[in-house]
Amino acid sequence: MSRQAGTESSGNEQILKVMTFNLRTYTAYDAGNEWAQRAPWAAETIAAHAPSIVGVQEAYLLMLEELQPDLPHYGRIGEGRRGGIEDEYCAIFYRQDQFEVVEEGQFWLSETPEAVASLGWDSDYPRICTWGRFRDLESGEELRVYNTHLDHIGERARIEGAKLVASKMLRHAAEHPDSAAVLMGDMNGEPSDAPLRYLRGELPEQGPVPDLQDAYTELEGESGRTFHDFRGGIEGEPIDYIFAAAPLRVRRAEIDRRDFGGKYPSDHYPLIAELTRG
Repeated sequence: MSRQAGTESSGNEQILKVMTFNLRTYTAYDAGNEWAQRAPWAAETIAAHAPSIVGVQEAYLLMLEELQPDLPHYGRIGEGRRGGIEDEYCAIFYRQDQFEVVEEGQFWLSETPEAVASLGWDSDYPRICTWGRFRDLESGEELRVYNTHLDHIGERARIEGAKLVASKMLRHAAEHPDSAAVLMGDMNGEPSDAPLRYLRGELPEQGPVPDLQDAYTELEGESGRTFHDFRGGIEGEPIDYIFAAAPLRVRRAEIDRRDFGGKYPSDHYPLIAELTRG
């Protein structure tokens, strides 16, 4: 990992900063919390951390386009969950002065993952995972990033979706054994729920999973909630996650609970993690 914007150095360690941020979709139901008001706050929140990689969820194309002028150093990959530019994205922003895209793709969390807009199991909406393989422009090291949003209704869809993402990560790791990986997203589940326990390697009966470290293991104090419904506060449990796959490890994690005059850039707090190789 190169030492550019989005990275820091601590001794001999090179630190990669990544963020996951559910932006709250563009909807007429958010009276008083409309996206037009929130967009500059969301951009300011991202820019304040200057992460190398940002995974966003619930983002329509118009939202991504409104963020882009305030994030001029970032490129992005991904498409809508109904294909092309339709519906919500799980887009991945990346620092163009640090990374180039080597390969990118998207699959649907369903029994037919290559079928556009396919519904899986008991899912209420089509769900996707956007992924990219990036090359560090300075070091040449490769980083795979996976950004997803598990279903909010279907319990089976969440565990099966997590298993599908893990299987794709394992396949890509076998194809590119020198690459590191990060999984992030809104998992719509608390740490004790089956999909999260599975991703932490605590449910081996559900099948193989990469060696993933939950960023919350390096968070100071209690995590509290990440979904707050524009009310703020900390009571509850998180549903937004970052996992680092070996050889990456989590050095530090932070939940950004900033507000703007009592208003919030989203109904979720973003989670930020600093990662190192080793």
